[in-house]
Amino acid sequence: MKVGEATKLYRAQRAAIIDRRRKLVKKKEEADRKVRTAFDPEKKEIYANGAATLELTIGALNEKFDENQEVLDRLTEQYVSVFNAEVSKQQKDAMQDAAVEMSRILETARRIGKGARVPASDEKKVMEYSMELYLAAKNLAMLNKMNRKKKEKYDSLWDDEEEKQEYDPEGKAENAETSVEAPEELGDLGLIQE
Repeated sequence: MKVGEATKLYRAQRAAIIDRRRKLVKKKEEADRKVRTAFDPEKKEIYANGAATLELTIGALNEKFDENQEVLDRLTEQYVSVFNAEVSKQQKDAMQDAAVEMSRILETARRIGKGARVPASDEKKVMEYSMELYLAAKNLAMLNKMNRKKKEKYDSLWDDEEEKQEYDPEGKAENAETSVEAPEELGDLGLIQE
């Protein structure tokens, strides 16, 4: 079962537990009121027994709610773990891409500074990154021009760009497999239904 599916099932069960508990609490309050207002000892005992049974049922529902919450907490931990792992991959790739981009910009600036010919698109990328770096490289090129007879010519460093990988941390976390089974039906808990 997938984390997203299991979470939906357990949340639905939790909502059913809360609804059933709310109804039973109202019935217990009514039974307690009848115990307080009844004059006939037999009726008072019947109402008291009913209130006690309702109290036991509410206790069983509270236990079921706690179990449900523990499973939801585990599912949330698993979801967050997978989500964070996917985000970490995304950040790692972004940092690697930034490092590659920076090395290309610096290499292009170095080539410009040597006085070599580089594609205009590469010069533009250096200019967009830092006008100061570009101007420093051009000034260095002017100084090197006097000492150089033949200019080297380079191909673009950005021609080999590849497709960017798409990330979906939320989708990955939702679709991660979990060992959690579907929640069992509430049933009657062996006690009173609402």
